[in-house]
Amino acid sequence: MTSAQNTQGRSLWADAIRKIKKNRIAVVSFWIIIAYIGLAALCAMDLVFTSYSLVDNTIPYQAPSSAHWFGTDLFGRDVLARAAHGTVTSLIVGFVGAGLSVLIGTLLGALAGYFGGLVDELITWFYSTLDNIPYILLLVAFSFVSGPGLKTLCLAIGLTSWVGHCRLVRSEFIKQRGQEYVQGAFSMGASHARRIFVHILPNTLHLILISFSLGFVSAIKSEVILSYLGLGVEPGTPSWGMMISDAKLELSRGVWWGLAAATVFMFFLVLAFTLFNDAVRDATDPKLRDK
Repeated sequence: MTSAQNTQGRSLWADAIRKIKKNRIAVVSFWIIIAYIGLAALCAMDLVFTSYSLVDNTIPYQAPSSAHWFGTDLFGRDVLARAAHGTVTSLIVGFVGAGLSVLIGTLLGALAGYFGGLVDELITWFYSTLDNIPYILLLVAFSFVSGPGLKTLCLAIGLTSWVGHCRLVRSEFIKQRGQEYVQGAFSMGASHARRIFVHILPNTLHLILISFSLGFVSAIKSEVILSYLGLGVEPGTPSWGMMISDAKLELSRGVWWGLAAATVFMFFLVLAFTLFNDAVRDATDPKLRDK
């Protein structure tokens, strides 16, 4: 039996999961992501690394040791504990910011692609105008006006990063709205909402998942950039961006461990999401299904 015959009778998602399970890099990346989520959950419940906010002025900038694996910061706080709690901030920004971006992009892209005409022209004009403004400047401007804070950061990222996904969903809806299954639903009296959300949207879920993964990585990077500029989370909140920002003064004193901790934590999370996203993209591409 050929591979093409094997894929018959299996849904696209069942076949995609099978391919991902056979991809060792994707499996390892998946478990790294789960480990980060587990760590964030434990930190949020104060079950681990509870000393992240404990100030000890007797040991400022203590070098890495058996007591403090990544040393201490200016206030004698454990750098490893703060980097671990920074995972909570990054995951909240990643999931909420990317989720809001995908939600807006999916809704507007679906409406533009499905209805066409004036609706399409208005939405296309809106996102084209927004896209002419450099993304990082728009993000910084929004954060500057609203002030630092985790909620503001999530909103700023979500409201300024949906354009690319909107274009993708719009083009997919334009392609799908003329398919026979959509015309069949129309002939059976299905409403516009049912055709959009029940018939067409499920066929774009692989694009939504990939866009979310890319947006998640972008949101984490944006948080680091904004926190570095002083426009991210509030002062005192554990954040990889704040740790990297503090390193501006620390490196001149030979204090490198704060930057190292934040970089290591961010590197493995971003790498895992990027590799897993590549595997999902390859596994859900219908053109590669029989390969």
